[in-house]
Amino acid sequence: MKLNAQGLTDQAAWEAAGYALPRFDREKVTAETKKNPFWIHFGAGNIFRAFQANVVQNLLNDGVLDRGLIAAEGFDYEIVEKMNHPHDDYSILVTLKADGSVEKTVVGSVVESLTVNAENEAEFGRLKEIFSADSLQMATFTITEKGYSLVNGKGETLPDVEKDFAAGPEKPASYMGKVAALLYTRYQAGEKPVAMVSTDNCSHNGDKLYAAMNTFAEKWVANGKAEAGFLTYVNTKDKVSFPWSMIDKITPRPDASVEEILRKDGVEGLEPVITSKNTYVAPFVNAEECEYLVIEDAFPNGRPELEKGGLMFTDRETVDKVEKMKVCTCLNPLHTALAVFGCLLGYGKISDEMKDAELKKLVETIGYKEGLPVVVNPGVLDPKEFIDTVLNVRIPNPFMPDTPQRIATDTSQKLAIRFGETIKAYQASEELDVKELKLIPLVFAGWLRYLMALDDNGNHFEPSPDPLWNTVSPYVSGLKLEEGQDVEAAVSPILRMKQIFGLDLYEAGLAEQVCGYLKELTAGKGAVRATLKKYV
Repeated sequence: MKLNAQGLTDQAAWEAAGYALPRFDREKVTAETKKNPFWIHFGAGNIFRAFQANVVQNLLNDGVLDRGLIAAEGFDYEIVEKMNHPHDDYSILVTLKADGSVEKTVVGSVVESLTVNAENEAEFGRLKEIFSADSLQMATFTITEKGYSLVNGKGETLPDVEKDFAAGPEKPASYMGKVAALLYTRYQAGEKPVAMVSTDNCSHNGDKLYAAMNTFAEKWVANGKAEAGFLTYVNTKDKVSFPWSMIDKITPRPDASVEEILRKDGVEGLEPVITSKNTYVAPFVNAEECEYLVIEDAFPNGRPELEKGGLMFTDRETVDKVEKMKVCTCLNPLHTALAVFGCLLGYGKISDEMKDAELKKLVETIGYKEGLPVVVNPGVLDPKEFIDTVLNVRIPNPFMPDTPQRIATDTSQKLAIRFGETIKAYQASEELDVKELKLIPLVFAGWLRYLMALDDNGNHFEPSPDPLWNTVSPYVSGLKLEEGQDVEAAVSPILRMKQIFGLDLYEAGLAEQVCGYLKELTAGKGAVRATLKKYV
């Protein structure tokens, strides 16, 4: 059983092994999509393959859609070259349910995949063709929060971006430069309308994409590299929209245990590829069953009935409430707390942490006691029910191979929104007092302890990638696992960094508490566990 067009002609073998197959005429859908593309997605990673691609597959199966998806990869071309193309853009979605059952689906809704490489004239030319099409309704993105940034951790413009500002849209090198060039192509084709929809897991994601596109438009117009009308186009909402969205589906790195399930079924060629950019990709994705995608309903060129696939469309204010509910309280902060302490305590699976009495109580207290009082109910989802599902079903799911190490990636970029917003809400409240927050400051102290890259036994661990690692880790380089250190002298500059916490922790009145915790967390081997026992 080979995962490609030829291998899938033996439908009986796949179905006998328990795989749900596409139930639409893929050749016809491919032809229609290439002729009249309606949806292109940037970022051919796991969440896209597990979520958006599967939603489109279901709608193709039901006859709601007659065209499929085009995937575009602008960060790591090898994903397309070494995974998508050899498998004819098919992938396998393995849904790992909390009851232990496994659902296996061959997803064939992606019918074309391209590298976003301006040096590749054929592929970039095809992208320009897609962006010139009257039929294109939306470009969506899952490229991670830092994918939209035009600056480095120090606020300096990235070299590729600087070059693109000067050179214009002809052969851009930066990711956002390439997207801006494609949007300029659509402008030149007749100022055709389109929705540019970030579905990345970050606050006000549409604004991040807009900021990048607007900056490129401003620079290119100022430098005489683009027509003045392009800037107007980017800023005309009934031409180009940048909706906000909230996405939620846990899709960990493809796991060896899942690979073994598929191998026993007789599926061949399952070997993962680790690209030269260190991206880990496999022909399958493993994911939880639970999923949410709430999108601001702002589509100037119309949109298909994606609500029939479970997506929720609403106004910007409601998206904001949902996003704050999830990102600031009901899921992401809990994940980050487990990630930081899971790495320090040597855990390899998030689900195992929920069997740890202190860690379970830590996230329950942060969620229900410290976070929930400041959550605004968005109406489309109930916060208490959402948190119940997170803590009782989703995170404890033993069949989900998610790791604290994966979630600890880019923590410096997450603390402001995941915890800082709650602190600000306490500051703004007449009934609540910031001093009532006990465990959110403990997570901050835990992260500072994590920056030492020593676990609770004093052994070195490999920290997860973080764009500010080289900026912040030197502050703790002089700290040791011993009592009596002046930890405040070491970390006080970090505690003042609003870019990390969303506010100055001294001004918020929490710095002393964080330093007190950190002093205890660094008192020696076993101090992390002892501190958790004491305060949780």
